[in-house]
Amino acid sequence: MTAPGRADLRQGPPARAFFGLMRGVASLSLLAAGLAACPAQAPDVAPRSLRDTVAASAPVRPARDTALEQRAVRLELRLLERDAQLEELQARLDEARQEVVRAMAKLQTVASRAEAASAIAEAEIAVQSLRGVATAQPATDLAQATTLLQQGSAEFAKQNYGGALYLANQSKRVAGAGKSRLGGEGRAPLRPGEVPFAVPVLLQSTARGNVREGPGGGYKVVFTVDPGAALTGYSYVDQWVRIADEGGRGGWMFLSLLGRREAR
Repeated sequence: MTAPGRADLRQGPPARAFFGLMRGVASLSLLAAGLAACPAQAPDVAPRSLRDTVAASAPVRPARDTALEQRAVRLELRLLERDAQLEELQARLDEARQEVVRAMAKLQTVASRAEAASAIAEAEIAVQSLRGVATAQPATDLAQATTLLQQGSAEFAKQNYGGALYLANQSKRVAGAGKSRLGGEGRAPLRPGEVPFAVPVLLQSTARGNVREGPGGGYKVVFTVDPGAALTGYSYVDQWVRIADEGGRGGWMFLSLLGRREAR
């Protein structure tokens, strides 16, 4: 059998298989290099809707603390009430001093029996008038006015006409203050949730505003006040204050339209 030559070894089936395998490996290397050279494709991103874009760009509003706002309003109203109480106490002290001075003068000049009797009669009328309206809240003023009247009558019976006059005047003053605190005889009954001030609060309008029949924007406007109008507050419901002007007209105004008024 004749041995195969060198040319036969290169062209035989094993050689052809070897060279075919090498060409396949070279092709795979070129393909891998080409894939590596290609830029990476960006992942698909779903488009955002217009609503999502608007919602993302809209500013985030802080939540309102309604309970805190209502507490601040109540504290502001209470502060107005306390200021009015201090002013009334000072006014009562001044009046008491004046009454004492007048009483001492009457004692020195021996006040007439008729003058003391007249003052006691006026005090009795004032106490009766207060008794007719002091039903909406505890009648502390009524009790004090009645006690002063009884003491004045006792001094009158002792022929101390100067002391009787002084006590009768004190009784009239307390009765008058109590009647003003209750808002007068024609004042409507307290509404649900209405809180009366301990003393009438001196107020003024800070802007032109409407005075309504009730504590709310849905109530009918009864009259309008100009900026700086002198008003008196008697009670409040939430942020609405029951007021009366100098002419005796009454109604409700929103708190932001009101400010403190100094006593003259």
